[in-house]
Amino acid sequence: MAATYYCADSENGHHIDDPSEDALFDLISELDAADNTFVIIQPNEDDPAWFASVAVLDEGGYEIVRRDSTRREHEVTTHNRIGLIANDLIIWLAARDFPGRPAQQTNSF
Repeated sequence: MAATYYCADSENGHHIDDPSEDALFDLISELDAADNTFVIIQPNEDDPAWFASVAVLDEGGYEIVRRDSTRREHEVTTHNRIGLIANDLIIWLAARDFPGRPAQQTNSF
C-alpha cells in the first residue's frame, strides 16, 4: 500500500509510509557518517512540490532542509537534538498540501 500523504526514505533503504514523530525520531537516530547519512521525507508522487531532509554533519549534529516550491519556502537549519528535529518536521509536514485531504479549518473565537 502506498503512502497516503508522504513517505520517509533513508540512505540505507529504510522506507516508512506516513511516518509518525516517533518513526522520524528512529530514522534520524539511525543516521551515521559512514553509510546512512540522510533521510528524505516527501510526497509519494512524481515530481513532488515539497520535501524535507535531515543529513548528518561532519562536525556533528544535523542539517535540516525544508523546501516547498508552491509556497516559495526554502529553509536550511542545523540542530543536534533529534527529538526537536522530529517534532519540528511533524509540525511542518502537517501544514503541507495533500491531494484528497480535507481542507484545514480555522475558527475565530
